[in-house]
Amino acid sequence: MADSLFRQKLGQRLGIKNDVVCNGQEAVDVHCSGRNYDLILMDMEMPILNGIQATKRLREMGIESKIAGVTTRANEGDKKEYMEAGLNDFQEKPLTISKLLSILHRLDFHVQT
Repeated sequence: MADSLFRQKLGQRLGIKNDVVCNGQEAVDVHCSGRNYDLILMDMEMPILNGIQATKRLREMGIESKIAGVTTRANEGDKKEYMEAGLNDFQEKPLTISKLLSILHRLDFHVQT
């Protein structure tokens, strides 16, 4: 939960409107309810559906939002599987302002810093 709050605070510091969910199933459910997002920050280590499973499910649903995955486990096999699930970007935790800005710039989002 502290990690989710940290990411929410990062978004607020950059003037980005954001929502936080606590597990992968909630991420899928939010999209099923009709909400749309330009960028999804997906943690690989989540309960119910992990980041890989939730990303695959979102892509199968036709969700075209940019998805950036974050994780503390960054071995090459996990990273490859996560990217193949449908990520647009990947970052190792901790997610800092500079890493978030890097994601935003790499995926062509423009924010005022």
